[in-house]
Amino acid sequence: MRIVSLIPSGTEIACLLGLGEQLIGVSHECDYPPEARGKSVLIRPTLAADLLASAEIDRRIVERRRAGAPVYLLDPDLLARAAPDLILTQALCDVCAVGYRDVAAVAERLPRRPEILSLDPRTLGDVLEDIQRVAAATGAVERGRAAVADLRRRIDRVAGRVREARGRPRVACLEWLDPPYAAGHWIPEMVERAGGVDVLGSKGSPSVPVASEAVREARPEIVVLTPCGFEIPRTLRELAGLTERPGWWDLPAVRAEQVWVVNGHAYYSRSGPRLVDGLEYLAQILHPELFPWTAPLEAVLHLDLSSVPGDRA
Repeated sequence: MRIVSLIPSGTEIACLLGLGEQLIGVSHECDYPPEARGKSVLIRPTLAADLLASAEIDRRIVERRRAGAPVYLLDPDLLARAAPDLILTQALCDVCAVGYRDVAAVAERLPRRPEILSLDPRTLGDVLEDIQRVAAATGAVERGRAAVADLRRRIDRVAGRVREARGRPRVACLEWLDPPYAAGHWIPEMVERAGGVDVLGSKGSPSVPVASEAVREARPEIVVLTPCGFEIPRTLRELAGLTERPGWWDLPAVRAEQVWVVNGHAYYSRSGPRLVDGLEYLAQILHPELFPWTAPLEAVLHLDLSSVPGDRA
């Protein structure tokens, strides 16, 4: 089978199922696992996001969406050359990846129409179901069952240990810093399963802009910065957009020095198997008394607030 994955989570799922050799085309963001690199890249972004600050990225994306202009472009010639039997795509977020309708429109013009499988999870359970759906579509049913069973065991292990917690901290997860967005979809559920109470986001709902006043009123005891698509060094460069906002230095989490930066790019933004790694790291942040620290340096950073810009007055 010839597989094209136009989303990083689809690529990770395909490789988890041992289908790396059948993967013949990917998106520009499909950088994990290493075997995904070197595949034909079929997507081109219309914004040079690596060169823009968060506020400018947000502004330009809003402008493009209002104008009906795409954020990503799928190369029809490269897709035709790939001649896929199966395309993995999504309809959940046109900001994060090429939209389903754009993919379907290009696929309709191919000499032989492929199957299109849209992965649109909103919860951890949905992510596990997507793994099984990809497994069913590719004839890897037994590998899918085994992979999902292992992920479920890890999720249940966290939940079982969390029952021993004496309390549940109030947690604010921010999926974008300038302007601030409350994390959505599966992240509030991850907070709950890791033994916290998400005070800004709603399980299964999209991320939403959140005013500084709302963050202050939520009085989080722990703040976790999970910017969509950002690794830790990139997030650190963007901190001023958040920490210079009114009330930041008065937050209970900031006063208690409980602000954490995580690798959203790898463990929180992508709806793939590494969300379970992210859940385990989150449990270590929220309940260090219950979970031995195993998070690697590239995954989690306890923020040194003394080095952070902003008006502390």
